[in-house]
Amino acid sequence: MTLSSPLIACLSLLPLLSACSGTPYTAPLAHAYLDGPAYTVYAAGDIADCRQRGWQYTGAALTAELIAGELADKPEAAVLSLGDHTYPVGLAAEFRDCYAPTWGRFKERTYPTPGNHEYYGSKAASGYFDYFGRPDYYSFTLGSWHVISLNSHLPAARLAEQLAWLKDDLARHPTRCTLAYWHAPLYSSGGHRAPKTMQPAWQALHEAGAELVLSGHDHDYERFAPQDASGNVDQQRGLRQFVIGTGGAFLTPFFYFMPHSEVRDNSSHGVLRLRLHEAGYSWQYLAVPDDGLVARPAPDSGAALCH
Repeated sequence: MTLSSPLIACLSLLPLLSACSGTPYTAPLAHAYLDGPAYTVYAAGDIADCRQRGWQYTGAALTAELIAGELADKPEAAVLSLGDHTYPVGLAAEFRDCYAPTWGRFKERTYPTPGNHEYYGSKAASGYFDYFGRPDYYSFTLGSWHVISLNSHLPAARLAEQLAWLKDDLARHPTRCTLAYWHAPLYSSGGHRAPKTMQPAWQALHEAGAELVLSGHDHDYERFAPQDASGNVDQQRGLRQFVIGTGGAFLTPFFYFMPHSEVRDNSSHGVLRLRLHEAGYSWQYLAVPDDGLVARPAPDSGAALCH
């Protein structure tokens, strides 16, 4: 679907109006123009932990059941797994005994990225790479979207190689809508102090006009306003970051309330559902069934046009 130039110009004013009002920008008018064909993706990280109970009784089992139900009538939908697939150390046995019975149900539709726990049991993260058979970083296409999986836990020399590859990949795929994902977020209000490791990658994505960055690492859900690589709000060309570390591992509190954080929720396990349209995207956080133990806010949702 292609939006007319006058309509795009009109909708482009929404971020500015939102910034003046001081309310989060969710581009409500975009919903009316994003009802055509779309690719759906489900994303979360920090997933399978069977240290205290069998896989049937884990948070990963609950989120896997949620995703499987959604995938049943969406043959083209994909899953983005955002690292820390197993606990505690990413061994092959953990993938076999905990991840495979849960999120492994849709392995053939999963596009992963490694987290830090994958490297704890093996410096080469062999459990992860043997299970998925994917390279450190790669890209693919979903409809009109270019999607890029990066590794936030490479040594310095390999990070430089990845950055050079990323810049070349972006130059070879000048699409209107681009999504990137890796494990450790550049911005986060969670318990991990967000490293600057991926700041150069964010800068390259920003310069290329990319839309979205997805990460995990902190075991919570958080959405940020569109930002540049220095943490400045940029409603015109900034990247909107989601942290979705709610795939099944134990949930953790927020510690450092970062600027430009628009939504924070650590009340439930769940996944982010993105619908990727030709001209934009919509999002909704899908929580697992409510057990009544913790009060939950209304699920986060919204929509926006691509740059």
